[in-house]
Amino acid sequence: MDLFSPLAHPVYRKLFTAQVVALLGTGLTTIALALLAHDLAGERAGAVLGTALALKMVAYVGIAPVVGAIAHRLPRRRLLIGLDLARAAMVLLLPFVDAIWQIYLLVFLLNACSAGFTPTFQATIPDVLPDEDTYTRALSLSRLAYDLENLLSPLFAALALALVGYSTLFVCNGVAFLVSAGLVLSLTLPAPRASDRPHGLRTNLGFGVRAYLTTPRLRGVFALGWAVAAASAMVIVNTVVLVRDRLGLSDTETALAYAAAGGGSMLLALLVPRLLTVASRDRTLMLAGGWLLAVAMLAAPWLIGTDPAAYPSLLLLWFLLGAGLSVAQTPIGRILRRSAGEADRPAYFSAQFALSHLGWLVCYPLAGWLGAVFGVDTAFVGLGLVALIGAVMATRLWPAGDAEVLGHRHESYEHEHPHVHDEHHQHGHEGWEGPEPHCHPHRHDPTWHAHPFFIDLHHPSWPGQPQRHRH
Repeated sequence: MDLFSPLAHPVYRKLFTAQVVALLGTGLTTIALALLAHDLAGERAGAVLGTALALKMVAYVGIAPVVGAIAHRLPRRRLLIGLDLARAAMVLLLPFVDAIWQIYLLVFLLNACSAGFTPTFQATIPDVLPDEDTYTRALSLSRLAYDLENLLSPLFAALALALVGYSTLFVCNGVAFLVSAGLVLSLTLPAPRASDRPHGLRTNLGFGVRAYLTTPRLRGVFALGWAVAAASAMVIVNTVVLVRDRLGLSDTETALAYAAAGGGSMLLALLVPRLLTVASRDRTLMLAGGWLLAVAMLAAPWLIGTDPAAYPSLLLLWFLLGAGLSVAQTPIGRILRRSAGEADRPAYFSAQFALSHLGWLVCYPLAGWLGAVFGVDTAFVGLGLVALIGAVMATRLWPAGDAEVLGHRHESYEHEHPHVHDEHHQHGHEGWEGPEPHCHPHRHDPTWHAHPFFIDLHHPSWPGQPQRHRH
């Protein structure tokens, strides 16, 4: 099957176009924000941008689980359109900013909307593309879109800035979000399956993160995310330090180093569908990516000297890091898809979004602080150890024999929640309960059965752990 075969699906084609347009617009805003910070703060622009990036990560970590808790109760298309419109409004306010606190406020609100939009968008794709092979190729296309944004947004920004001021880049991003909203408006998305979780916010708020961290394979993905965060933080934060200060080269060589990492990521994204057929298991491929990141980071101080002649070694190392990042990240959607019921996918994707950005929240400042205070070699070793611990823990936490269908026993219990009469609900009625899904107290008899297993209302614990049903 062709890598681009998912684009033959009309709904996915429009969703992918919306993703690409929004990503390019966001890339333009990143550059314009740096210029705005310089105008307002001068020499303190770096501190302003660092604070803004920290607020971005705080919004991602804090807001995504909240949206995941209620996303199953909201009309999915309206939610996506509303968040796109809100993002457009925030970006279009940025040209009028005249104080640093306003940057902080708008950046936080903008990324709070993205923290709701992105995981909800990601959780929609498996419903649009139910075939696993097609969905795998869609994940590779998504990875390519992120890498192309990193390569093309600076180019588009440079061309635009030759003709107009940087405020126009904010306007372009606002238009991009409006185009994204229009594309989603033109679609008819599959109706999400009704969730059987109770409607209370308190009950739902921690469900996604709790279910995610209860699932052994997802605990492995979480640990692997720290290797990803450590390596990507090193590339993003310290490339300019390595090329300009350590090797004494120019901005051109700096851009080429970033391009080497992007090229490695893009090439492996193209190859991931084929590699998955060879590796047979996502676990094998993703762990290989994590170990590659750890080994490359720890070997870096001995591969990259202080002479400009070491530049080819840096390009090779950055290419390998880009490849490892792509291999470790691209299949994550497949893991989430097989780890969650259809109705609970938004909560799982939101948990993944929040927990993965927790790693970046720690590793971004760690990369900058270690490099500035102790030198780049120390930063390589420190973040390399983070990556190594992540790879080791992922290998230990993610079971090698990771079966989807698990036999398990249910003890008798009674509770009340919206439900239909499926394999878990076989009970009598008195006539007042109303049409399905309906809500009334009901009892579950003791039973043993086997099926594709994931954490939900009726399976709060993994087989082998004590069951914690709320009576």
